[in-house]
Amino acid sequence: MSSTWKLKLRLFLAVAVLMGLIYAIVIVAATFLGYGGNYTLFAVLGLVIIFIQYLIGPSIVEKTMGVKYVTEEQAPELHQMVNELAINAGIPKPKIGISETNIPNAFAFGKTKKDGRVCVTRGILNTLNKEELKAVLGHELSHIKHNDMAVTTLVSAVPLICYYIALSFFFSGDSRNDGGIIIGILAIVAYFIGQLIVLFISRTREYYADQGSIEIGGKPDKLASALYKLVYGAAKSPKEQVKDIEGVKAFFLNDVSHAREDIQELAQLDLDKDGEISEAELAQLRTKNVDIKTSDKVMELFSTHPNMLKRIERLAEYS
Repeated sequence: MSSTWKLKLRLFLAVAVLMGLIYAIVIVAATFLGYGGNYTLFAVLGLVIIFIQYLIGPSIVEKTMGVKYVTEEQAPELHQMVNELAINAGIPKPKIGISETNIPNAFAFGKTKKDGRVCVTRGILNTLNKEELKAVLGHELSHIKHNDMAVTTLVSAVPLICYYIALSFFFSGDSRNDGGIIIGILAIVAYFIGQLIVLFISRTREYYADQGSIEIGGKPDKLASALYKLVYGAAKSPKEQVKDIEGVKAFFLNDVSHAREDIQELAQLDLDKDGEISEAELAQLRTKNVDIKTSDKVMELFSTHPNMLKRIERLAEYS
């Protein structure tokens, strides 16, 4: 795809800015202290915490979502689709699991490509047709192919380290405390900037996985239609059920917490009101300007997922 290099460049630049941010804080803190003492301690502690999260992360996701892995005999069609997509993606076939939640969605996780796991909810199996499900699975396998989990884990360490630096200077009790407070404030600012960059990376990887789905066999209109149905499914789900899984929503295809707002925007794409986005409806987005409210553009900056209208508009470019 022609824009693959653009997505890679955005990820690279975002990571570079993030690393530059932490480097700047390191230099300022070390200069102030005259040595790396406190900073080194908290930096190592932060990295240790991230490493532990990296190791136990899959278990947390499994427990939160109640994942049960299924054999080929238990889910032959699911295994067939994942196997075909994995071959197309050039990655080992991941473990396949099912979560019994009725909210339609899918997610991929794992520490490495060889440790990849792709899971679907009972809700998505009851909501999507075969081609839509294939496009969704292609999206999830693309996350594994791109090794998103390792990248996200790496960059998420930076805001955490900035936060630890801020705490250490705010409560250090150093005789040079006025300067320490200034560094603490700078570290807090760096923390918030770092969080925004991490969210940007999260949104970019979703675009990248959408594109990856198409490259390994998914159809643009089927993925767009699937996203529409997932948003609708989450929007009509009881708020209590949505709240139960909000902690792992970054792994999902869409922001389940924002589904009620998303469905109002997406309705303008479903011209015949049949509950799906057809190839013809998606193609019209190439020449049609979609209406995205300013408030939604601002809220996107604080979201793990791209604005859904913008996301489907990008899919139209591939149709």
